Amino acid sequence: MDIKIIGYDSQYKNDFIRLNKAWLEEYFYVEPHDIETFENIEKEIIEKEGEIFFCLVDNEIAGTVAMIKVNHEVFELAKMAVDKKFQGMKLSNLLMEASIDFAKKNNAKKIFLVSNRKLSTALHLYRKHYFTETPIDPTDYDRADIQMELTL
Repeated sequence: MDIKIIGYDSQYKNDFIRLNKAWLEEYFYVEPHDIETFENIEKEIIEKEGEIFFCLVDNEIAGTVAMIKVNHEVFELAKMAVDKKFQGMKLSNLLMEASIDFAKKNNAKKIFLVSNRKLSTALHLYRKHYFTETPIDPTDYDRADIQMELTL
């Protein structure tokens, strides 16, 4: 089995949307801010010095995550998703490591994320990578009820 992490390639844009819609519709619903992100991936993430990583398993898109640049010191980790058929393979750890490495290479001081407490598997992943809970800032997401950050 060949597993690799790659950076953004527009040919995988629809995979990013498909993977994220799948978990959003399973646990919550697709919110207006999600749609805005999906419709403006390059403009809102890539062109603003962010990145979207994809995990490929035998050349099939298995997972994704976005690193959104907030300012020269802070990135937001967002839209992490792994296809159901690939869950349990620890691919989210590889996506997380790529995200943290990306932030460090870009001299960031902090990565933050917003999530929901019912996503226990995701929260376990974040804690495993030393993210700690912080007071939640105002957010565009109705589903967000926890904020976490990692100081680099």
